[in-house]
Amino acid sequence: MVDAVIVSTARTPIGKAYRGAFNDTTGATLGGHAIGHALKRSGIEGAEIEDVIMGCAMPEGTDGVNVARRALLTAGLPVTTAGTTIDRQCSSGIQSMSLLANAIRNDGVKIGIAGGLESISLVQNEHQNTFRLKDEKLLSLHPAAYMPMIDTAEVVAKRYGISRERQDEYALESQKRTAAAREAGRFATEIAPMKTRMAVVDKETKEISYKEIEVAHDEGPRADTTAAGLAGLKPVREGGVVTAGNASQLSDGAAASVMMSSKEAEKRGLTPLGIFRGFNVAGCEPDEMGIGPVFAVPRLLERHGLKIDDIGLWELNEAFAVQVIYCRDRLGIDPAKLNVDGGAIAVGHPYGMSGARLAGHALIEGKRRGVKYAVVTMCIGGGMGGAGLLEIV
Repeated sequence: MVDAVIVSTARTPIGKAYRGAFNDTTGATLGGHAIGHALKRSGIEGAEIEDVIMGCAMPEGTDGVNVARRALLTAGLPVTTAGTTIDRQCSSGIQSMSLLANAIRNDGVKIGIAGGLESISLVQNEHQNTFRLKDEKLLSLHPAAYMPMIDTAEVVAKRYGISRERQDEYALESQKRTAAAREAGRFATEIAPMKTRMAVVDKETKEISYKEIEVAHDEGPRADTTAAGLAGLKPVREGGVVTAGNASQLSDGAAASVMMSSKEAEKRGLTPLGIFRGFNVAGCEPDEMGIGPVFAVPRLLERHGLKIDDIGLWELNEAFAVQVIYCRDRLGIDPAKLNVDGGAIAVGHPYGMSGARLAGHALIEGKRRGVKYAVVTMCIGGGMGGAGLLEIV
């Protein structure tokens, strides 16, 4: 069987939702930017791309109507390239890579593009469609089925005794690692700067004006974060422990990677970034969805004959610090190998993008560090965990 390899990756900078650079940028435009730059970096012609799969956790409005197809056309790919959008919440970006990898291995697809996108600014707002959102029968079976992620984080913190102090400590370390990586230029090879139009609201008159800008870096990182500053933040929920400082930021962005069969890469003389070895999921109670990786990771490793210590680099999506702390401790992950350049607490978490972003970063950073295997894992809304295995070439 041929391997599915990744030959290039690209992403937008990550913008702050609502008040950041991409608050007026459509989902197809975000996705098209990532797709177009991943394609350019690969050296492949657009007409050679058979299929584009993009993950999106909120596929409605600007992210709806099969945004993957609209994004690839926005990127300038020909109408002969097909596209589909998939949703497994926060793992959507890496789920898309898994689907494409399986199509390459089993269905004869030679070259495709996979990734993820999210425009939280233009979807998760007052226009969001919530008509008949909740199903009463489901609620009678699983009362926590629609529990917001922040509330599930509070459940995990209380149920497993993870203090506010530990969460703030982790958040500070994430900010420090991200600041160091940014200073060293370790995000530069994955980010494709983007020109766009930003909406600006006048604080006094509330009038909206627009300005043309170019975004070259993630907007979220706060290098001046201090322990005292984190400790002074009020919890989002009364009496809770989750704050704006120890949870991921609402953000907009997109990421994409060009994938192909190992035979095709060899024929073209291309050196892959890595091999997509596999992706597995597992379910858990909806009210503690943050512990999902504890069930998905062992399943993944067992099926590939690996152990925790065989993994040289871990990217565990930082939806909430409490989730990372619990999963790290339960799985026995070496902190020195985990989120080495920080994570979503610092840079942000555009839901459907994050899995694809983490995979791209793991491939680049894994190669720089000389590791063989990297795992990208995350909790998933609704009560799941997902984990993907990358072999660095």
